[in-house]
Amino acid sequence: MAKTAGPALDWGVGAYERTAERLLAAAGVLVEAAAIRPGERVLDLGCGTGNAALLAAARGARVTAVDPASRLLAVAQAEARARGLDVVCHAGEAASIPVPDASVDCLISSFGLVFAPDPQAAAAEVARVLAPAGRALFTAWVPGGAVGAYAAAGRALVLEALGAQPAAPGFAWHEEAAVAGLFAGHGLRAEVVGHHELVFTAPSPQAYLEAEQAEHPAAISALEVLTQQGMADQARARLLGVLQEQNEDPSAFRATSRYLVLAALA
Repeated sequence: MAKTAGPALDWGVGAYERTAERLLAAAGVLVEAAAIRPGERVLDLGCGTGNAALLAAARGARVTAVDPASRLLAVAQAEARARGLDVVCHAGEAASIPVPDASVDCLISSFGLVFAPDPQAAAAEVARVLAPAGRALFTAWVPGGAVGAYAAAGRALVLEALGAQPAAPGFAWHEEAAVAGLFAGHGLRAEVVGHHELVFTAPSPQAYLEAEQAEHPAAISALEVLTQQGMADQARARLLGVLQEQNEDPSAFRATSRYLVLAALA
């Protein structure tokens, strides 16, 4: 669930490492689609704990990993050192990528670029850092499923707690035409290159909810707001109801989330 008002979300709180483990398969799909070659200059934007960066480096690429959360960068850097991989980590954001112009052969982003607060600025930066004939590939969630419904309910609860008006829809990263239009303004051709699914499981909907609220930075941030407004118990009940309604496995918990791999080509 995402906090929609107040300070910017700190992805370093909680235990995002657990979420990263559940997203590792999607990072593998992304790196495979990027067809990264030995010696290429690769940038992982919004790297988190380094899922995609480490996979790219294992293919022989020279990888720069960028993320705004210093704690997650430290995790990624430590893992790269432990594996003997060529990864350099820098603090930075999509709207201001800390590398020179035309210095990246391949930019990858595993569910990172899609959280950029300013999509136009992010697209401009992607175009700026790509070398001639460079490519950018990234993953984006498709709305729907139990996890999507849970996230939407969480956003609505935070707005309700703050007495705020419903937020305008964010940029439609899952719509090919919207993404193509965004990057066309910066001289890149963008398209969907793959449709995929990721399955999330837990012993029960209750167990999934408890893990999210203990580990995921966005859920922790939202729960803090809801607790301050005296709505934590009400929110938990509503969120649990959403997960139960959307659950695909009546004997445990299973949620299938669809995502896209998209490419922007110089």
